[in-house]
Amino acid sequence: MCIANYESSGSQVQLTLERGLPAMIGSFNSKQLPYPSLSFDMLHCARCGIDWDEKDGIFLIEVDRVLKPGGYFVWTSPLTNVQSFLRNKEKQKRWNFVRDFAENLCWELMSQQEETVLWKKTSKKNCYNSRKPGSGPPICSKGQDVESPYYRPLQNCIGGTHSRRWLPIEERPTWPSRSNLNKNELALYGLHSEEINEDTTDSRTAVRNYWSLLSPLIFSDHPKRPGDEDPSPPYNMLRNVLDMNARYGGLNAALLEAGKSVWVMNVVPTSGPNYLPLILDRGYVGVLHDWCEAFPTYPRTYDMVHADGLLSLETSQHRRCTMLDLFTEIDRLLRPEGWILIRDAAPLVESARALTSRLKWDARIIEIESNSDERLLICQKPFFKKQA
Repeated sequence: MCIANYESSGSQVQLTLERGLPAMIGSFNSKQLPYPSLSFDMLHCARCGIDWDEKDGIFLIEVDRVLKPGGYFVWTSPLTNVQSFLRNKEKQKRWNFVRDFAENLCWELMSQQEETVLWKKTSKKNCYNSRKPGSGPPICSKGQDVESPYYRPLQNCIGGTHSRRWLPIEERPTWPSRSNLNKNELALYGLHSEEINEDTTDSRTAVRNYWSLLSPLIFSDHPKRPGDEDPSPPYNMLRNVLDMNARYGGLNAALLEAGKSVWVMNVVPTSGPNYLPLILDRGYVGVLHDWCEAFPTYPRTYDMVHADGLLSLETSQHRRCTMLDLFTEIDRLLRPEGWILIRDAAPLVESARALTSRLKWDARIIEIESNSDERLLICQKPFFKKQA
């Protein structure tokens, strides 16, 4: 996941998304990142403009929180250049703080070459207890150690140590086999194999149906005959999919299994069950989000938006926003000629269909199965040309 602050011009996030890579606007000047503890194998900061020595090292504590046990932190900065700080006492002081603080976090300095430093987070919890008294931040209490923070202030204590997901990266399956979790691994998230298997089967069927319905249209610049492989970009108009109610990451898994050349931003709504730790542990990208707020990205950045059961979820919560508010945000996120797939209960889909004309979306309702009370709403955002 590529993260950068909002920029009024020259957006790094916009450019990254245009290249077909996962990215979102993010900042942790005062709040924790919207990811669970122990989420990432590596964090990389190349001249990212973050002053790691500020605020008593609290930004480094946040890095430690989201790193998996045994994960890596890579930092490239002029501050780490030995020749540079030998001539500048202030730079040397700042570098010494970061180096010593990393050691107090139980990070091992693996390598330092020119301006790049590589640390490895400890995979052994007993390292924290072996530190000298008063050296480094304390371990968070169970009450402080929130696994999936959202709008939560940065914490001045080491998080993730109370999690059942504390497992060194060396002991995890390699990618992409880690996307298929076994019975014991699923138990960490309170799930049974049957639940994941059912979700996987439904997602496989959904992907087959979506591609069957959309293939004549999304490959219109490069006619696709039955049985042919999907053409590669740029003829394949789909590069990124926003899954607004990702559940266990089933759509992502099905697209990966089917060999589709797209990546998925898995969004877990704050109004429903939180399976974001599972999604990230499967090796996918994702984030927590409240759909009554703007999603942290720029306008016109996604080729397809998928929402399965989101309308039912949001309606049941008596949310402070309306369906029209939600659709207006979808319109903002979607590229011209992009697609919206909404699967939900028939009455909600009918209500949604009535709103599409206000956004000038082309829309049609598909009956999924004759004995099902669910419907699929397929919409396309039009491309408006500026009138002379």
